Amino acid sequence: MTTAENGQIALDILSESRVDIIILDLKIPVMRGEEVLEVIVKEYRDIPVVIITGNGTIDTAVECMKKGAYDFLTKPFQVDQLLFIIRRSEDKRTLEQKDRISRDMIIRILHDLNAEKKRLKTIINCMANGVLVTNRNLEVVLHNPVVMRLMEMSERLTNPFPINSLINDESLINTLKQIVNEESPESEFVSQEISIGNNVLRAITAPSLAPDKDLFWTVDGAVTVLEDITAFKQLDQMKTDFVNMVAHELRSPLVAIKQQNNVLLEGLCGPLGEKQHEFVSRGSNKIDSLLELINDLLDVAKIEAGKYVQRRVPTDIGQIIEDTVALMESRAKEKGIALSFSLKDLKPVQADPKNIEEILNNLISNAINYSPEGGQVTVSAQGLGEYMEIKVEDTGVGISPEELPKIFDKFYRVKHPKTRQVTGTGLGLAIVKGIVDAHQGTIDVESVVDKGTVFKILLPMITE
Repeated sequence: MTTAENGQIALDILSESRVDIIILDLKIPVMRGEEVLEVIVKEYRDIPVVIITGNGTIDTAVECMKKGAYDFLTKPFQVDQLLFIIRRSEDKRTLEQKDRISRDMIIRILHDLNAEKKRLKTIINCMANGVLVTNRNLEVVLHNPVVMRLMEMSERLTNPFPINSLINDESLINTLKQIVNEESPESEFVSQEISIGNNVLRAITAPSLAPDKDLFWTVDGAVTVLEDITAFKQLDQMKTDFVNMVAHELRSPLVAIKQQNNVLLEGLCGPLGEKQHEFVSRGSNKIDSLLELINDLLDVAKIEAGKYVQRRVPTDIGQIIEDTVALMESRAKEKGIALSFSLKDLKPVQADPKNIEEILNNLISNAINYSPEGGQVTVSAQGLGEYMEIKVEDTGVGISPEELPKIFDKFYRVKHPKTRQVTGTGLGLAIVKGIVDAHQGTIDVESVVDKGTVFKILLPMITE
């Protein structure tokens, strides 16, 4: 506790020391109590001031409270009264400090939120891709200028507005409906292509979350990012057209050369010497490899254009497996490989028989090529409810874990010292996957290095 003989000394003490509460007598020398109060209220507003006054100056004390004093006591007073007022003033000061801290924190948070909002708005408006945010009512609540350009719209729309005022693509609108109805997982996004006029856009949509009183988080709308992929589509089409043109232009002369070589090999133009026959045979083999590459390129182009599956009919997969294994059996025996098959609970599949033959030819050929002498290749098919599972298993060199994700990529070939002599285009598995996808099926692979590989295909069966 610190005391002061007059008002001026009290103010000097306040300027140098921390004070929690001031007990101020109105009747003090040098400066009147009211004058001291005015200074304290102006410069030390957070310090509670309790006025001490006599009965004759109660009105003055009340005026002091109007000017900022916390409370007053009249002389004579009890110590208990003074202690009560001091405790109450301390509580008041503590509450005011907490309130001030909370208020400062709220102001700081609001300032940070406002700055973050402006920063986010700047980022969104400067993005090269369109950004679209919709609420649960499928109203656009946020969009950037790129969206309007991609939608080929010059009219300015004010948020919020219905999504169909901007986009009429049914597939995207259905995706937004599924997301706001929580029919899709919160952690997943949906990627799809939409056409707007002459533009092709990739739309990537994900749920936007908000806190809920009953749930920790709930879906309150969706965020869609729109990317213009028109140029990529045009380049892809140009690439496909170029591959088709080159393949067709190369195949015709190669077929002609192949036929001429066959004429020579058959001796229709006179007998060939042993060395001549060897060279012409090598040339024919190289032409066969080139024709195989050209045919694979054309198949890939057809798959990418969605024109590879020409005819779907009820197909007996079991019979195709049996015929393919019989055709490959002599090749397997030449390499010392046991080739077998098994069939169980099969029903027809709605498929293109030629496509199924190509799948089996590719997988069985690979299994034989990548299996060592004395190995085993097993082809099996069995019904599993509404689906048929086809498995091609081998005991070959296997595929390393880091290469497994790449084996269905075009032109990718597994690197292994034991299979350097195996030739191929690297397109076989890409074609297999394209055919399986076109038949609404799935293909997976499991492999252990130096133990073998299993390809599993699931195709929908005809159950009615």
